Formats: sequence, structure tokens, C-alpha cells
Amino acid sequence: MGNTLSFVSLGCSRNLVDTEVMLALLLKNGYEVASNPDKADFHIINTCGFLEAARQEAIDTVARTLKVMKPSAKIIVTGCMVSIQKNKLADLFPEIHYFLGSADIDKILTAVRSFEKGEIVSTAKSFLQNGEVPRLTSTPKHYAYLKIAEGCRKQCAFCIIPKIKGPLSSKSLEQIDKEFQALIHQGVKEVILIAQDLGDFGKDRRENQALHALLRHLLKKEGQFWIRLLYLYPDEIDEDLIALIQSDSRVLPYLDMPIQHINDRLLKLMFRKTSRQDILSTIQKLREQIPHIVIRTSLMVGFPSETECEFEELVDFVQSAKLDNVGVFSYSREELSHSHTYEGHLDEETKTRRYNRLMQAQQKIARKKLKSFVGKKLIVLVDGVHPEVDHLFTGRFYGQCPEIDGSILINGGFEHVKVGDFVEVQISDSLDYDLIGQALRPLSLEQKNQNTPDITQKSGKRRPLQIL
Repeated sequence: MGNTLSFVSLGCSRNLVDTEVMLALLLKNGYEVASNPDKADFHIINTCGFLEAARQEAIDTVARTLKVMKPSAKIIVTGCMVSIQKNKLADLFPEIHYFLGSADIDKILTAVRSFEKGEIVSTAKSFLQNGEVPRLTSTPKHYAYLKIAEGCRKQCAFCIIPKIKGPLSSKSLEQIDKEFQALIHQGVKEVILIAQDLGDFGKDRRENQALHALLRHLLKKEGQFWIRLLYLYPDEIDEDLIALIQSDSRVLPYLDMPIQHINDRLLKLMFRKTSRQDILSTIQKLREQIPHIVIRTSLMVGFPSETECEFEELVDFVQSAKLDNVGVFSYSREELSHSHTYEGHLDEETKTRRYNRLMQAQQKIARKKLKSFVGKKLIVLVDGVHPEVDHLFTGRFYGQCPEIDGSILINGGFEHVKVGDFVEVQISDSLDYDLIGQALRPLSLEQKNQNTPDITQKSGKRRPLQIL
């Protein structure tokens, strides 16, 4: 049997971090990434199980891999879907060599080395990197994710993450500090802190404002870097956090703040902790105290018993709040969720119609917001050459999160452009989701942090793997 690997990571960025841990464990033990994935000796697929669509994607990925892999290869399936639907996967694909649950990814060596089919699916729900467990970052060299917690202490009616990932479990400050320093030493310029809810970090240890303390600790470090926060619920955004963002330009004025809905009756049915007024007040406070804040949110249409009037209330909110980026999702009836038992489930046609209507409303706002940048100068972190157009580079300003938001297409001034560095860009045009501009000059990180964003706002390519 050979020693070459192919990895597929499905789902969220927290899953990607788990995949990077498995990669590091295998490469440190003599395995290699296959130059041609179809010719790999071992195919590892890290699955998501959050929604039916995600589980179907996992099934499709396994089926596709089985068709293209060589006869002697072995397939190993890991992650969230294994934790909740291993038997379904085993019935569909008896060819699967080994299963690992969400909490068992550090046993990947056992799975790969096993001559017999098997499984390790423990009762634990999630994995948190600790001690000397290595990790292999697969993102471009200038940004990386840092998972500070797993699981969730909230019990939203539509969500099954607590059942998949278990209760909230936070990393120690010492472990986060170690990983953060390793990333900065490696040359990472943008560290993206991730958890199901950053605001709950440390509450499993009965620590109040642990996120604030963590940020203050990280900001004591010398050097220039960006810290991006994913995700913060409205009830976790307080005056102290706003003051932290204001106090140091290294904490980006960008918040991904899941709202889900704006109607009070539905928010209560969802077991959300915020009301319509709470949400509106939080948005107003952010915009008043951080005028250049960029706010992203996620909204759900088609929750059980949602009326046409309540949906129109959501549309009106989108049109009046004019948030920068909005992800829209249709409600998925998950058997393990509390809302599965609710009456008034809507048909797919109604959910699709409402989804399309809300997306169209937000797209008009997004276009107008992007047009407002034309003629302005932005500080841009260069991500790489455009994946489809060789004579364009792509980059992002602080208001664009990698992999989920739009980007800036750099179509000139290439003598100033270097992947992974900051450059000043003059914006000349806008598209539906992206901006277009010409590079004016390179900027050091020190220069970048001395520049106030020139924004009036009233309201890549994967890199060679490196071991941390």
C-alpha cells in the first residue's frame, strides 16, 4: 500500500481546522499529499452534518470519490455526519474503510494504518486542538483560522449543532496564545477567530467577558496583524467590545452577527435571546460608535408558521437596515431539532419564493453599497492571481471576509502588487458582489494601520501545506 493522501473538507471553517490537524498528523508520520488526487492511496472526507443539504453533499462526495479512485485505494470518512448518521453512510457505501467521529480526528493514523475496516466514533462530540497536537494550515499563507471553542450553549429551536458538537467547550488562553504566536511567526497577517459563538467563549468555565480578555491579551503582542471575529450574536456585543474594536485597528471593524429574523414572535419561537428592538439598537450603536463598521448577517425564511406579513417585515428590515452582506437560508426541517415538532411547516415552493425575494432585495442594496466605493482608495490585502483570469489579481479590504464575501479585482498597477502584502487600490468600478481597481502603491502593515479608511458609509488559492 502506498502513502499518498487526498483530503476533502466540507462545511464550515471549524471543520477545515480539524482537517488541517489530520493533515499534520499524517504528514509528520511519513505520508504525502498526492499530486493527482484521483491517484491517492487514501481518500479522507471530512463531512458536515448540520443540514440535509450538507449531508447530501457528503453523500455525493463519497460517491464521486468511489468512482474516480484507484481500486487499491481506501476511503476514510470523518466528521459531523459520521457522528449522527454513520449507519446511513455504512449502508449506502459498504466500501468505506474507516469511520471517525467529530471528536476522534486525532485517531486518523489508526484509521489509515488499519488493515481491517473499522470505526472510532466516541460519545464525545467535538475535537479541540491541545498540547502538542500539530496542525497543517491549508489556507493562503497570509491568513488562517484559529478555532477558540467548539460546541454551543445556546439552544436555538432550528439548530442541531449542540446535538452534533455537544455543549460549549473553550480552549485555554495558553493554548490559543501558543497557536496565535505560531501563526504570526509563520507569516500570517490575518488571524480569523472562529467558534459557533465567540461571545460565549469561556462561559463553560464561568468566565465573564473572556473574549474581551483574550483580545486584550493578543493585542499586547508587538507586531502588525489583523484579527477578524466570526461569529458574534447581537446579545454578546457590548460597550466594552465596541471600545476594544475602536482602540486598536488590528481588530477589524467587521462583525458577522447572525440575526435569523426580525419578527418578535418568530424570534421567540426560535428561542433567540434578542428582540427586534435589541437588534435594531445594536446596529444603531455599532454604526454610531464605529462609523466605518461592516456588518454581515444571516437570515432565515420559511420558519414554521412564518406568515406572509411576518416575511414582509423581514423584507422591510433588509431594505431599511441596509446591512453590508446578508446570507439567506431556507428553513430546513431537521429531525433532531426542537422546531421539527412545530406545526405550520411551509411547502418548498413558498420557501423558495421567499428566499428569492429576500435575496433580490439584498442584492439591490449590495449593488448600491458597492457603487459608493467607486472613486475611493482602499487598503487591500492581496490574496492571489484571479483563479479564472490570469491578468487580474484578487484582494480584500477589511470589510471582506475570505471565502464568504466578495473581493477586489486588481486590474492595473501590478508593479506594486505582491501576494500576501497590503496595497493601496483606487476603486474604479463595481460589479454585483466585487469591486474593481488599480493598485497605487504598496503599504507596510505600519503604514496600513496609520491610514484611516477612505470610506463614506452612513449606515485564493490554497497554498503548499505547512506544519504549525
